[in-house]
Amino acid sequence: MRIGLAFNPFPEAYARGEGNTDKYAEFDSMDTINTIKEAIQSGGHEVVLIEADDKAYEKLRDSKLDFVFNMAEGYHGESRESHIPAMLEMLRIPYTGSGILTLAIGLDKARTKEILSYNKIPTPKFQLFKSSDEPLKKGMKFPLIVKPNSEGSSKGITEKSLVKNQEELRRRVDFINKNYNEPAIAEEFLDGREFTVSLIGNPPEAMPIVELAFDKLPPGVPRFDCYEVKWVWDSPGSEIEMVFCPAKIGKKLEDRIKKMAIDAFNALDCLDFGRVDIRLDSKGVPNVIEVNPIPGLMPDPKENSRFPKSCYAAGMTYSEMILRMLGSAMQRVKNTKIKQIEGVNQG
Repeated sequence: MRIGLAFNPFPEAYARGEGNTDKYAEFDSMDTINTIKEAIQSGGHEVVLIEADDKAYEKLRDSKLDFVFNMAEGYHGESRESHIPAMLEMLRIPYTGSGILTLAIGLDKARTKEILSYNKIPTPKFQLFKSSDEPLKKGMKFPLIVKPNSEGSSKGITEKSLVKNQEELRRRVDFINKNYNEPAIAEEFLDGREFTVSLIGNPPEAMPIVELAFDKLPPGVPRFDCYEVKWVWDSPGSEIEMVFCPAKIGKKLEDRIKKMAIDAFNALDCLDFGRVDIRLDSKGVPNVIEVNPIPGLMPDPKENSRFPKSCYAAGMTYSEMILRMLGSAMQRVKNTKIKQIEGVNQG
């Protein structure tokens, strides 16, 4: 098949975090993009690279594609991850991963948590702040963790994101509002262990659980997945090992975490693959803190990219992982077409 690979490239000349900005944190390096390309080619397919920029529609329209492997984060707007899927649906080109609505909701932390709560899936209490003047809701307890509502890859989450009083809360909300030009979400901070679950397939199968062992970090380093932890302490050059897979947990907790991840995946109508982040509260109860329909796919094991790390632990090579993700999407599209044909025949 002729397969398009839709992506947003990380500017190699732009150091991650340079100038105190995390503008490009969600984007992918050309090393990652080319490794995915090679993996798809290993399945016998032809690959066309499609940068998800303002020329993407014409490139998608004119490239005579049979399918698209979508890893595009999008450049602008609160629903930017939905831009390429919207173009593809307009052009009637099938693609991997979740659909337009799921990607839009998945990038909106507040809407995601509302859906989780509606489906009785535990998630920390939260409040959305469009302004630092808004009063804190009754029942919300400090410490709180404050994040941009519509960002990924720990953008806007630093050691200052954990606030312990009203003054710190106002200061951080104001920072998010002004620097990211979007609402801030504040949620009650859970002080238990943190895990992430990678899922592949329809219905989804949970891969081995990854644990982020923050207790391995030096004293004074934040005990949550903030920008400093993700890109400094959990990096190839770090001497600290803090990401483990499979997680060292009992079977009962493992089953509970995997079921919760699958429930969250289904509640958001995710498709083909995704990643769900889960943290325990003070009583050991798992809570969903994030649902990521477009997980990071950095191939180097030293990068500790959560999704590949989980698949490696399941016995897959990188190419096998990519081809399984692609195959899940292709089978889903095929099944949908069969059902449509059967529906017409029955009619």
